[in-house]
Amino acid sequence: MIVAACPGQGSQTPGFLAPWLELDGVPAQLAAFSEAAEVDLIAHGTESDADTIRDTRIAQPLIVAASIVAMTQLVQRAGRTADGLAGHSVGEIAALNAAGVIDADSAMRLVGIRGRAMADAAAQTPTGMSAVLGGDADVVLALLSELGLTPANYNVAGQIVAAGELPALAELAERAPRGVRVMPLQVAGAFHTSYMAPAVDTLRAAVDDVTPQNPTHTLWSNRDGAAVSSGQDALDRLVTQVSSPVRWDLCMESFTAAGITGFIELAPAGALVGLAKRGLRGVPNVAVKTPEDLDAAAELLNGAAA
Repeated sequence: MIVAACPGQGSQTPGFLAPWLELDGVPAQLAAFSEAAEVDLIAHGTESDADTIRDTRIAQPLIVAASIVAMTQLVQRAGRTADGLAGHSVGEIAALNAAGVIDADSAMRLVGIRGRAMADAAAQTPTGMSAVLGGDADVVLALLSELGLTPANYNVAGQIVAAGELPALAELAERAPRGVRVMPLQVAGAFHTSYMAPAVDTLRAAVDDVTPQNPTHTLWSNRDGAAVSSGQDALDRLVTQVSSPVRWDLCMESFTAAGITGFIELAPAGALVGLAKRGLRGVPNVAVKTPEDLDAAAELLNGAAA
């Protein structure tokens, strides 16, 4: 089984869409996506600096658009899509599209609404997120609780993402247990926590206007790593995950249980392949960062050695 995964916020870098625009059909595709998301994806994906594309309103549509473009190109080259699909945080919107639950226009409209709603929620209180690397999980979680922080992402053994108010995150860095590194993430809020509750209602109202289809391929939810067979369930989970932790660790356990034989991370790639090297040891992987990576991904998808 080949699994394709769509990354989440923080994976974007300045200019990362530029090489994709050289492919036939992609400029028109991104122009349509820009209209649906109400974000100028071409300008922000080629010209805007790191601070600009860190804005949640911009970052989320950019990331989802890149994953959809990359999957479209990969399917054209390989002649098929992946056997299983999943997305980390906002990447789940792109995964739902790849699995046939929602069309690309709906995906881009929803991610535009999601990004704006989460940015508005984040503006109410200065918050952020930091990766906590290493250490005993129980000790780390106890310290987070003491500081009033929330474990927002369980990415892989030895990596938890803490979220909450900025002073508490600063204190976490100062009080990090021996052998633990705390790295601030390039995001603009405490995503997947109760701070995002206002965004849940906004996204739920938007989802009510979407008529989903059941997944055509195995689709795993990052809420609990479960395979989702209902399109409506997939949409409901998409709403509630805004304020609940991302359990990517459980997703990787599910990939293993399903007999994964290859892992492909779609653009803008890098982070999930890094986690796969730790959580899916020995499984061949390809990070599709630019169009130059598509041939290797297509070979892996069709069973050749990566």
